[in-house]
Amino acid sequence: MARDWYRIGQIVPSSNTTMETEIPAMLHLRERHFPERFTFHSSRMRMKRVTKEELEAMDRDSDRCAAELSDARVDVLGYACLVAIMSMGKGYHRESERRLAQCALDNGVAIPVVTSAGALVDAIHAMGAKRVSLVCPYLKPLTRLVVDYIENEGIEVKDYVALEIPDNLKVAAQDPALLKDIYKRVDYRHSDALVLSACVQMRSLPSIAAVQAESGVPTLSASVATTWGMLRRLNLDTTVPDCGELLSGRF
Repeated sequence: MARDWYRIGQIVPSSNTTMETEIPAMLHLRERHFPERFTFHSSRMRMKRVTKEELEAMDRDSDRCAAELSDARVDVLGYACLVAIMSMGKGYHRESERRLAQCALDNGVAIPVVTSAGALVDAIHAMGAKRVSLVCPYLKPLTRLVVDYIENEGIEVKDYVALEIPDNLKVAAQDPALLKDIYKRVDYRHSDALVLSACVQMRSLPSIAAVQAESGVPTLSASVATTWGMLRRLNLDTTVPDCGELLSGRF
């Protein structure tokens, strides 16, 4: 039986202020063209500074968040912190997704789980991209972990820039319009895709379409990939206008 409304659940760092704006913005934009409607529900994990130690402590709290969101019987569960997953070891998104799904199942409900890390990797593969360039807000050691994680998934990272912002609130405070200039610091020639923000906290949505048009390279972000992953797990059309190639409906 067709449905016309869905509950979107998100596990977010306590200092994240972006995923509860960009994900709804994309899905509300989709509502102008499709009949489905969405509500949004979050549970938070404590994290203030983007360091490996705080990320590890935060990740341990994700099970509690999954249990809380399963109480609300959300239709999909999104883990909204890419670097927390990628800093935990190569391929960790698979373990995280299995564990969080089991937390929901233990609470009596089967809920598909999307991690931003897994969604980005899956999206790059779905687009047929073999080589990518990245913009990251992280300190260089964490950025290197992200690069190694992506390359372990069979994707070459041609080039990247690390903006080296450790304070998570300062990451969110960056003007997304600046990305229209920042991306030019990355060698994206001969790349199959440009990840304008490999971080769900660094706002990029207003610049995705403009950078794609100017660069001529299919452009996405971690939050765009997460939205795409959620729509796929809900078996819905993945078209969201003006949000880059990934949400063109082709994938």
